[in-house]
Amino acid sequence: MSDALVEAARGAVAEGGRAVEVPDEVLVLACGAGVFESPVALVLGLEPEAIAKRVGGSVTGRGFVRVEVPAADVVKAILRDPGYGTACVPRFGWDDRPRSFENPGFSVRYAYARACWTGRWARDLGVGTGELRTPEPAELRLVGVLGEVPGRAKQAEREGDARPLAFCLERVAGAYHDVHERCPAVPLGDEKPGAVHAGRAGLARAVRIALGNGLKMIGETPRERI
Repeated sequence: MSDALVEAARGAVAEGGRAVEVPDEVLVLACGAGVFESPVALVLGLEPEAIAKRVGGSVTGRGFVRVEVPAADVVKAILRDPGYGTACVPRFGWDDRPRSFENPGFSVRYAYARACWTGRWARDLGVGTGELRTPEPAELRLVGVLGEVPGRAKQAEREGDARPLAFCLERVAGAYHDVHERCPAVPLGDEKPGAVHAGRAGLARAVRIALGNGLKMIGETPRERI
């Protein structure tokens, strides 16, 4: 999203003939499942409408450029980018014990392992690939926090403090545990694999990518088994 806004801002500058230097990266805020906002126009002194029209977005009351992307497209973008959200982040450590959901370190590590297990089970049970269709509220919440990962990683890099990213990973893990329990990606009982399972399996793969990259950024080796 940052790249698209940078390109749009540069187009607006060129069209308006203004001598404004556009940086290679702009601040993007994730405001829900597939909803992103940026103060790029305010920061650069440009008309927000000129940028919004180039990215198919709108302008909020406070002058932010707002772009809405379907949840399925957010998941697809993550799946296409093995390096999703990566940045140069300082090391960070969570306690390994107790191994309970109250321990954020365990919650994040276990969520990564769960996402890996789900992928293996889905393949073994013949679940195909497909888009996330008609997502449940829990799945939308998960997509929303997945969208925050790149911004929080950049914030952690900028501030020289891993905590913004670590706290974001904790939110991703919590949201995924909820989805794992409420919205199974594998058929249950005599249920046949279907499109809903394919979409959910793709969401689990997106979680694996985001959490795996996050753990690597803070200096851990992601473990598929705990």
